[in-house]
Amino acid sequence: MQNSLRFLVVAAGIGAIGIGAAPGVVAAPVPIAPSFASDLPRSPMSQQNAVQKAQQYLAYTSFSRLGLIQQLEYDDFSTADATYAVDSLTVDWNVQAVKKAQQYLDYTSFSRQGLLEQLVFDSFTASQAAYGVSAAYG
Repeated sequence: MQNSLRFLVVAAGIGAIGIGAAPGVVAAPVPIAPSFASDLPRSPMSQQNAVQKAQQYLAYTSFSRLGLIQQLEYDDFSTADATYAVDSLTVDWNVQAVKKAQQYLDYTSFSRQGLLEQLVFDSFTASQAAYGVSAAYG
């Protein structure tokens, strides 16, 4: 392990020189063994990635707030990062409910009540679901 760590520091230093970094700048050693500590602080990069993933999802389908958080968690983002990502976006959840209702009606038939229950099952609030069903049914 000690030799591996020394190699990383040397390699990092060579890489820094190779790309024109200031002389004397040495990258901090990177741990070789994967860390399984769940108590490590979340990095801004994990939050940025969660935001990008949430935006990608919303670009092609609709979600409730909680549904999107759960989807990000399924993608192995922490609950904190997933919540941060979803809450950092400006999303009209009523519009998302309308889109989800329309997606369902494009795919199959629903009664008004059945569609309402499906949207609530998808974690839309009762008022968001009602809005979505009203708009989708016209």
